[in-house]
Amino acid sequence: QVQLVESGGDSVQSGGSLRLSCTASGMTTSGAYMAWFHMAPRKGREGVATINPDGRTQYGDSVKGRFTISQDPAKNTGYLQMNSLKPEDTAMYYCAARQCAGRPLLSLWDHEYAFWGQGTQVTVSS
Repeated sequence: QVQLVESGGDSVQSGGSLRLSCTASGMTTSGAYMAWFHMAPRKGREGVATINPDGRTQYGDSVKGRFTISQDPAKNTGYLQMNSLKPEDTAMYYCAARQCAGRPLLSLWDHEYAFWGQGTQVTVSS
């Protein structure tokens, strides 16, 4: 049974930084596509960043240049480093993963991901 557990969410001031972690069990992150999504109040779930097993990455337009996705296969953990945080980054952040045959294109569509964590809250105040 695959489980993803996020941690690292917190309340910070605008301009601050946070690092979110996503620890997987029941699967190996080194062979999976991992992603982060966020959901703000009264808004739909939006793709933030994704990474494939080769380390290729893709980011949502609102976070390019500020957020960095990575993973540590030795720890079976993925990360989202968030810098220069803005109040509009306030949301619940979810880790997601999919296991793919071959190397399909990177995707920030949530329906592409089979496994999800419970989320961690990020709040940025001005």
